[in-house]
Parts: sequence; C-alpha cells; structure tokens
Amino acid sequence: MITRAHHGTTSSAITRLSVTAARLFGIPAHGYAHLLGLAPEHLNDDLCRTPATTGIRIAELTTVRVPWPELSLLLAEQSGLGTLGVWDYLITSAPTPLEGIRDAAAYLAIVADPGTDALRITEDGEQVVISHVNDADPDYEPACAIRAYALGLYQRRLSAAAQRSLVPLRVTLTARTPRRHDALIELYGTRSIEFEAPSTSLTFLAADLSAPTPHAQPGLSTVLRRHADQTLATAIPLHNWLDLFRTALASVHDEAVPTLPAVARRMAVSPRTLQRRLDEHDTTWSNEVEAARRDHITRLLHGTDLSIDAIAARSGYADARALRRAVQRWYGATPGALRRTGRPTPAGPSAGPAPQSRGPVARSVTSLGTATR
Repeated sequence: MITRAHHGTTSSAITRLSVTAARLFGIPAHGYAHLLGLAPEHLNDDLCRTPATTGIRIAELTTVRVPWPELSLLLAEQSGLGTLGVWDYLITSAPTPLEGIRDAAAYLAIVADPGTDALRITEDGEQVVISHVNDADPDYEPACAIRAYALGLYQRRLSAAAQRSLVPLRVTLTARTPRRHDALIELYGTRSIEFEAPSTSLTFLAADLSAPTPHAQPGLSTVLRRHADQTLATAIPLHNWLDLFRTALASVHDEAVPTLPAVARRMAVSPRTLQRRLDEHDTTWSNEVEAARRDHITRLLHGTDLSIDAIAARSGYADARALRRAVQRWYGATPGALRRTGRPTPAGPSAGPAPQSRGPVARSVTSLGTATR
C-alpha cells in the first residue's frame, strides 16, 4: 500500500544506479556523497527509500559533465534484469508482456516517487502506448535524462518478457532536440524519435505485447504482487519533511548563496508554505542557512584542497577573514586547525542547528505528515 511516507522518495536501487553512473562518468564524489541516503548502511539496504532530491542532485551534477542522452543510455545499460528487484519480475513473469507492464504501472512506487511519477498504458486498437508521466520542466536536463531512461527501461523489460527485441514504432520525448541523440537511437533501437512532444512515450504493436510470455508460470504473478505489497509495506523512508528541506537547501547551497524562493522551487512549494513549514518544525530560515553554510564549509575543508580564500568565495563570505570569524564562532577553532584535526563539536548554542546525522535509521515507516510535493 502506498502512503504519504513513500512520497518524495525512491528506492535505494535507483539511487545506486545514479551513483554508479556518476562514478563511471568521473563525477567527483565529494559533490554528492554527503547527501541524505548515501551512507553505505542506507544505500545498500533494499528496504531503504532515498529522498528523491538526492537522486536529482546526482543527476544535476552528472548532466553538467555529460549530455543527458548519454546518461539515459548508461543508466539503462547498468539496469540488468533483477537490478530493481521484484518490480523487474512483475514484467518478465506475467502471462503476457502487456499484463506485466500493467502490473509494473500499478507498482511503480516500488522504485519511483509516487508523488511525481506515473506509468500509463493506453490501448488504441492495434497499438499500445506506454507513457512515463513526470511534470518537471521539459528543459530541465536531469528530468530529461530520467524520463528517457524510464522508457528505455520499460522497453528492455518488455523485450526480456517476450524473449526477443521489441522495437517501438515510435518514441516521443518532451525534451528539446539535443545537439546529438545517437545515444537515444542506440537506447531505443530506432530513429523514430520525436522531440518536444506532448508526452514521453513508447508505441508498440498490440500483437507484440499480447503474445504469451514464453517462460510464464501459472500463479507466479500473484505471488510477485504479494511480494510487491510487502516491499511497500516494509519500506523505510529515510526522511521527514525537515530532512527533505535540508537536502534541498544543501543542493542549492552547493551552487550559489541560497535564497528561500530557490529552495521553495526545488521542493515544489511556495515560499510562504516553506516559511510556515519551518515554523511548524521550530526552526527558521536563517538558522537553517547558517547550519547549511557551516556544513558546506566543513565539507570543503575536509574534502578538498581549496584555499581558505577560495572556500570563502564559494560560501558567500566577503573574504577569508569573515570565514575565519564564522568558523571560530562555530567550532572554537581556526579553519586550518579544523582541517588538520577533523570535525569537532560546535562550540555552543550560538552555533545553530547541528549538521544532519547519518546514524542508523529506525526500522519503521516515518510519516511525512504535512509534507507536500
């Protein structure tokens, strides 16, 4: 059963794929390793669900380095059968590929964020249209990569079910036409790709998806659906609303001096709603920005060889002197001493909220309560 706790999260398997792609493309780990859900005990636990903002941030960092079609292709190449657990086998073990993709649509929340993503199937006479629904900006490259990857994933699983390559009659993508899309031609096995389309979809012959699955076993789909229900029931979302906010704030902080409207956009809420939610959690925008700045600076001190002047510039301080005063206030130490001795405990109450903990997560489903996507 899907609950509010699943919204805003994706499976750890999807996050592992994003991390693998970033690593293969040479994206420096210090840009994302601190994000919520990437501690090994969470990332490698299939019961854990990672904040969707963590995967989005990794995709942002990756698409800065490589074109989004290449990211889509690599994600698909790394998604061997079984990578996504029971969801994969819902498709490949059903009596027909069409029945399998229907089950996959019903249980997409096992792998994706049910608050933002959906899989829709439309039967139109001799054709079947499989659409991946996500309302993110068509020009937002991380979303372009994820939508294109989703279609490639569906095609691969349907082909595995049919035990032959199923080539779509056409592919439609909402993204603008990229400079090169050879990777997409390789991904889908066709040049019939339409860009700037109203939807993101694959179109197949109905006969191809209605043919019996060669290795289907009677009753197996029922067993897999029960397992899928159990997977959702026992999932462990790794965040509450405040954790989600802090992940979004950290992502914006890595790019520039954060503003409340920028973080609100990242969380898909209004600035006024964001302010109200912070009040409900007994914190303030200024306190959270201070804590994020402290954590950001500490990570740069420990994870890079940047000079104090460079770190000050990246953190929104006028100069190194202002940065030194802030570090002294937080930790009672100079930036140089902090870099040499490790991360100490903040000096006192004036230090603001503590950086996010990465300790073990309780084995229970955490309700998001008033969280909004």
